[in-house]
Amino acid sequence: MENYFKGKNVEEPLERHNIPIKDLPENFLWMQVKGGSKMNNLLSHASGIIEDKAAKAVVWTGAGVAISKAISCAEILKRQYSIEHQVTKLTHKNVEEYWEPKIDGLEKIIVKRQIPMIHILLSLEEITDQNQLGYQSLKGKKFWQKGINNNKSNQSYKSKKPFKHKKSQMKS
Repeated sequence: MENYFKGKNVEEPLERHNIPIKDLPENFLWMQVKGGSKMNNLLSHASGIIEDKAAKAVVWTGAGVAISKAISCAEILKRQYSIEHQVTKLTHKNVEEYWEPKIDGLEKIIVKRQIPMIHILLSLEEITDQNQLGYQSLKGKKFWQKGINNNKSNQSYKSKKPFKHKKSQMKS
């Protein structure tokens, strides 16, 4: 690649109507998290909107290195306001990188990549389709369970005691 320099990047645009979550509320706050975004700024903005009751739902979106930051923001907001309903969707976005040759006679290289993306909907109001893939709530079934009651008394596994270090006895 020493004979090439990086040209332009072409990404497919992300728009509100392209968010892959079914039955999105009409009025929701869309937080697009970038790698350089400050979590404090993101959370204070989202908290202000929720406290003012300007929106009853927030969608956190992050791509690539911003996925973990989007998840962290969603979890903090969910715990701060006891938001019960969540839908999580994993997708990808297409990016084309253009590499221009430094030497005459070489062809332009186009690299097509798929960058992972996450969308997390947090809703204060009940979500109409609770059977959709990716739905979870603070109470009740999780997204990986199919119609199973989440009752701890019905669990068949034994709880293990935490590991304890044994004190080594020194011989004198």
